[in-house]
Amino acid sequence: MGEGGADRGIIVRAPGGPEALEWTVLETGAPGTGEVRIAHRAIGVNFLDTYYRSGLYAWPATPLIPGSEAAGVVEAVGPGVAEFAAGDRVAYTMPLGAYRERRIVPADRLVKLPDGVSFETAASVMLKGLTAQFLVTSCFPVRAGQCALVHAAAGGVGLLLGQWLAAIGATAIGTVGSDEKGAIALENGYSHVINYRTSDFAERVAALTGGARCDVVYDSVGQETWRGSLRCLKRRGTFVNFGQSSGMITDFRLADLAAGGSLFATRPVLFDYIAAREDLVGRAADLFARVAAGDVRAVIGQRIALADAREAHAALAARRTIGATVLLPA
Repeated sequence: MGEGGADRGIIVRAPGGPEALEWTVLETGAPGTGEVRIAHRAIGVNFLDTYYRSGLYAWPATPLIPGSEAAGVVEAVGPGVAEFAAGDRVAYTMPLGAYRERRIVPADRLVKLPDGVSFETAASVMLKGLTAQFLVTSCFPVRAGQCALVHAAAGGVGLLLGQWLAAIGATAIGTVGSDEKGAIALENGYSHVINYRTSDFAERVAALTGGARCDVVYDSVGQETWRGSLRCLKRRGTFVNFGQSSGMITDFRLADLAAGGSLFATRPVLFDYIAAREDLVGRAADLFARVAAGDVRAVIGQRIALADAREAHAALAARRTIGATVLLPA
């Protein structure tokens, strides 16, 4: 199979809703210098994919192939690739291009999968797990005894954050949109959960902490939650906005940080934390070690055929998902 060939995958010809995802034939060639061709076994689904599909994030080319994490088997390697060989089990995370059966990727963006880490687990934790890793170790280094609030606690990143924070010895408080999701969060490291549909989460955080509030808030919801998130922080606490499932924050002012008690705020992106290969390899090793130790486990709530990616995006937009969603090639 050294020359590649025709495969199938998902493209988007113009920004739109889930209906813009089109199942079609794609051409996969031979890997070039420094490249590897992979046969995908599982593909992760993330809110990032919807941001590109909708046009919220600019496209580098048209048509667009969504998808930011996947795992599979190396089929062929190009000239200059020494670290990988045909048959290797590998995984990666990149902003675009994973919604297809086979793909050519730069070798320096791949990591090998340890024994015992399945394709589905890898496809569900490369982006989400590495996000949890850098959020709690680098963006705001959480210590035992500290308190963190996590929005969307029953989502893919949220469940990993709950487990990771518990393993560190921190207190994790999560917000969810239903009692069912709250039960799932409590099983994954959270000490307390708040149903934001029935309670004022900022008031509940104050009550749960005896007025002390949180050292850090991890907010992937954005516009609907950021004001309340600031209210949940103690003096000099840190607001980490790493997503915008409810829409981008549009009216934030630096003065809001002063009013909240000399707060800190950051809007990190995973790919800035794994841009160097040594950072990618080191963070992935830390993540896989946590998985192997049982500190962090993938919670895969939905398995959907790659051809039915529209269904996955519709469920994600409606917040009907629990944990991670993976797409499976035929």
